[in-house]
Amino acid sequence: MSEKRMWGEKPYYSLNYYLKETYGRKLYKISLDAGLTCPNRDGTLGTDGCIFCSEGGSGDFSASSKLSITDQIEEAKERVCQKLPAGQRSAEPYAGQASFIAYFQAFTNTYGDISYLRKIYREALYHEDIAILSIATRPDCLGDEVLELLSECARIKPLWVELGLQTCHEETAELIHRGYTLPVFEKAVRDLNAIGAKVIVHMILGLPGENNEMILSSMEYLKSQPVHGIKLQLLHVLKNTALSQMPYRAMELKEYIDLLLACVERLPQDMVIHRLTGDGPKKLLLAPLWSGNKKLVLNTITKEMKARDTWQGKAL
Repeated sequence: MSEKRMWGEKPYYSLNYYLKETYGRKLYKISLDAGLTCPNRDGTLGTDGCIFCSEGGSGDFSASSKLSITDQIEEAKERVCQKLPAGQRSAEPYAGQASFIAYFQAFTNTYGDISYLRKIYREALYHEDIAILSIATRPDCLGDEVLELLSECARIKPLWVELGLQTCHEETAELIHRGYTLPVFEKAVRDLNAIGAKVIVHMILGLPGENNEMILSSMEYLKSQPVHGIKLQLLHVLKNTALSQMPYRAMELKEYIDLLLACVERLPQDMVIHRLTGDGPKKLLLAPLWSGNKKLVLNTITKEMKARDTWQGKAL
């Protein structure tokens, strides 16, 4: 069993702790929409996306793709400032320091003309308030040209690349229409590490056909991969998705927390946990409805972690 460790006041290596430890301050994430699509939607692999994916391609909270990247950043900065305590709103967070993460979130953000990708990445990278460039994409959309471009980016500012693995089980991957196999993911992780990018993996708890044992084995699988961070999220059922047309059973809050805590205990102590849950757009959310109250969910998770003495790296 690993030696017990605390990261600040939390029993897991949170993103906020990592950022303050690494950069000495809080960084704010800005969700950007580059107006791209996905091979799972444009007919290359399919037209409907993964069964859980909304029409916004996981970018439902991003700014409008009709705006330039610079304008999206400026608009998002204003929203962040409005959420700060009243006494801080007149000043930029950490004036004089880059305090934002540019997050290309919607759809597949390496799936486009290479000259266009270079333009939008550089527009974000050279913005004076951007400290980190984060790009969400698919492992099967990282060809040689893209990797070379990402390598260029990583030499300018820190680069994160987020990959939607969701599960290590091939039968589930086929059911959810993920569109690539595990060896493709493993090659992408190796290639991204080779260029100096930090890899963040998305995992969904509660996918159709998966029991707790399968989900926990996905956590064990990630221990063998050079992955820097993880986003854990329950399965949301959203309107106008293939999943919403299928029989499904949404998790109850206690059920999700029990499983989540078991997952956290199995994660390596040096893996940064970027997310413990998620909240789909309320106008699209069909189930589970309790997930719409994100503050309640996070508070309940923290309370249960303390009550059960749950901490990252606890499991054998």
